[in-house]
Amino acid sequence: MSEAAVATVDACLQPLGGGLGPDDRAKIVDRWSRLDQRLKSFRAEELELILMVKERDQPSQHTTLEAHLARRPTLVATSSHTDLDQALNEVRDDLIRQLTDLKNRSEPRQNRNRRS
Repeated sequence: MSEAAVATVDACLQPLGGGLGPDDRAKIVDRWSRLDQRLKSFRAEELELILMVKERDQPSQHTTLEAHLARRPTLVATSSHTDLDQALNEVRDDLIRQLTDLKNRSEPRQNRNRRS
């Protein structure tokens, strides 16, 4: 029996829309390598990442990153930065924090102190 694929940004990021094109995908996957470290505890088929940018390059630009996890609540990270690079970094960092919090809540209390 083959081992399940580990979740990565490249494997789980859905096709981009809402102001982002295929050329943006490679840049996002590369810049979000820090997120891959947090995602490796999930299987690729359990996770779906959806990135949306509304009104790109406008003062009212809004960036949203949703993480749909199997049997867990949907995690949502948002940014209102007008600079796309800053917005992408902010939603990435916020999702990393939310995933860390989710993992810490589900971890047995005895193991929390050892993991430091």
